[in-house]
Amino acid sequence: MMDLVYLPYDVLVEILHRLPVKSLIRFRCVSKSWNSLITSPAFINADLTRSHSDSNKLIVRYLDVAPHVERYKLIHEDDNDNNVSTSSEQIQDLKLPLRSSRSYFQLVGSANGLFCLYEGNRFILWNPCIRKFITLPNPSVTAEFSCYPAFGFDSRTNDYKVVRIAYRSFTGFEGAKPPLVEVYSVSEGSWRVTSGGDSYPPKITMSDWPQQAASLNGAVYFVANDWGDARNLIVLSFDLGDEVFRLISLPNGKFRLHADARVFTSEFKGLLSLICYESWRYSYCIWVMKEYGIVDSWTKQFNIDLNMEDWKVLGFWKNDLVLVQKIQSGGLMLFSYDHVTLQLKNLGFCKSTGCSYADKYVENLVLLDKPNDVVSKEESEQEEEVQSVGCHICPRWCSVIVFSAKSALRQKITTIRRRTEGCRRVMWQ
Repeated sequence: MMDLVYLPYDVLVEILHRLPVKSLIRFRCVSKSWNSLITSPAFINADLTRSHSDSNKLIVRYLDVAPHVERYKLIHEDDNDNNVSTSSEQIQDLKLPLRSSRSYFQLVGSANGLFCLYEGNRFILWNPCIRKFITLPNPSVTAEFSCYPAFGFDSRTNDYKVVRIAYRSFTGFEGAKPPLVEVYSVSEGSWRVTSGGDSYPPKITMSDWPQQAASLNGAVYFVANDWGDARNLIVLSFDLGDEVFRLISLPNGKFRLHADARVFTSEFKGLLSLICYESWRYSYCIWVMKEYGIVDSWTKQFNIDLNMEDWKVLGFWKNDLVLVQKIQSGGLMLFSYDHVTLQLKNLGFCKSTGCSYADKYVENLVLLDKPNDVVSKEESEQEEEVQSVGCHICPRWCSVIVFSAKSALRQKITTIRRRTEGCRRVMWQ
């Protein structure tokens, strides 16, 4: 067996990138050099392209019946599980290590497993996988009229960005002041006012109802109102790379909804999609843009008609499943819905005043290189639990961690050797 001391550095890095995040957090305790490697920006950025997405895991956010408390659950579902409900053994609680000072945090959005929350001018980024959060510095721009935040990932620069669109007047008429656009970059660690407001199209306003901007393809997407000649709904995008606004028209002549219908942007199988709700008949329809930027490629994917009140489509999951919540007495039920077989599966019950988010669970190391944030005295007990996943462990466990790290590396080396020998045999044949 090859001694790990002589393992080439490049091979070591490649092997570590293949390990789950939980193992990487533990392996920081092996040595100072391993800790420096795993927490280095270069290693974390390289790991972004290999984010460990487990399609069988779902993360759910819901608001507790107790004031100022929001909770998160991790639900695991096997592909071979044909039960009509999820057992309690498949549900794991995740704790947000801080509380809102008002009511609840507003969820701005999430990208690759990183969450963005805010209240007032307080923005927070939280990575539940490594149980770490940071509070952003206060923005410098004050909204005179209204403010719309968004959060997304810029794949061109491997950077996560928070966007604030601060309106200074009603923009539904010609000659109105364009909004000010402020962007926070995680890699830069600061806010800056951009020239994005100069590209804001005239006679466009955000929709009145609260919405989370969908994030995909390096941009964030809002549903907006066009007060020009069209007098219709439209999709407003903001590119996180060139920081420019663009408009995307809705399906020409095919998009007929009731006046009270609500439309939200989302992502369906990597494509821009619209979730359209018509409350007067308790039904949803899903539209997908098959070719980005081509208006004629808008296609109605399917309808959802569950024949029940107080239900809501939250998004999409593996194998085209639709995530659905139903509010009932004492809380809410979460379901996965197969629009092909029309089968509902109960994913669990929450004693909650509402559920605002459910999506696939993604592991990554983002924020691992950032200093731990400061929490209030009331939150210190929860913070102690957060710190327990770090390197502050008793000495007698160090040998166990080192042994498991070496065992994992040896297994990876053996796998690489076998594959290499197999390739050589094929070449000689």
